[in-house]
Amino acid sequence: MNNIDNLFATRGDRKLLSLYFCAGAPKLDGTADVILAMQRRGIDFIEVGIPFSDPLADGPVIQTAATKALHNGMNLRTLFSQLRAIREEVHIPLILMGYLNPILHFGIEPFCQACADSGVSGLIIPDLPFGDYLTQVKPVADRYGLRVIMLITPETSEERIRFIDDNTDGFIYMVSSAAITGAQQSFDDAKQAYFRRIDAMNLRNPRMIGFGISNAQTLAAANANAAGAIIGSKFVTLLDEAAGDADLALDRLFEALT
Repeated sequence: MNNIDNLFATRGDRKLLSLYFCAGAPKLDGTADVILAMQRRGIDFIEVGIPFSDPLADGPVIQTAATKALHNGMNLRTLFSQLRAIREEVHIPLILMGYLNPILHFGIEPFCQACADSGVSGLIIPDLPFGDYLTQVKPVADRYGLRVIMLITPETSEERIRFIDDNTDGFIYMVSSAAITGAQQSFDDAKQAYFRRIDAMNLRNPRMIGFGISNAQTLAAANANAAGAIIGSKFVTLLDEAAGDADLALDRLFEALT
């Protein structure tokens, strides 16, 4: 069974926590240390960001991390080599989050094969058109046992959400607002109503809420309306401040979430 599917099938009522970091930032050779520290500290699954020069959905924190990673020399071949080196040690799901251009340059089939060989369980490609997903990416991803995770926002229609739910597996990434990534102090009434509206749809796939989660208040709101939360910018900031020391960054994150 795919690791993502197994995680959601066996979680019971437990709320899940996923963290994002950009591979190659702040250190080129830090990928393994960050992943293993997260696993050791109880993170349920990890989004590993593929740095790209034009990350349209990302705010300044992740954009800066991507720029630093590219300057450090991170690329897909280096990332896959780092992941293969720790494959036997990693037991939680790994999801690669990246934009379409580098993946097309690598080649969809070679990319999916490299993901499978490196222990990756899923993909998030924010700028992948859904039609191209159905016709070009999904058939290949399915052959390699990969889950392609789709995002929804407050502006996504109910019809579109149900179409996504019917044609994807793993989970649905529920973006808290139709904006770029970045930490927020709270979720307003409109966002809370959006969370409740999607919850009431009783979708087939579980949902994880991301974008803006940085403290106990936003984490509680996500957990109350979904299977759990995804934290990106807050952790990326803390990891950079800790000069790549993942345990120190995690200590500070857990403090912020309590």
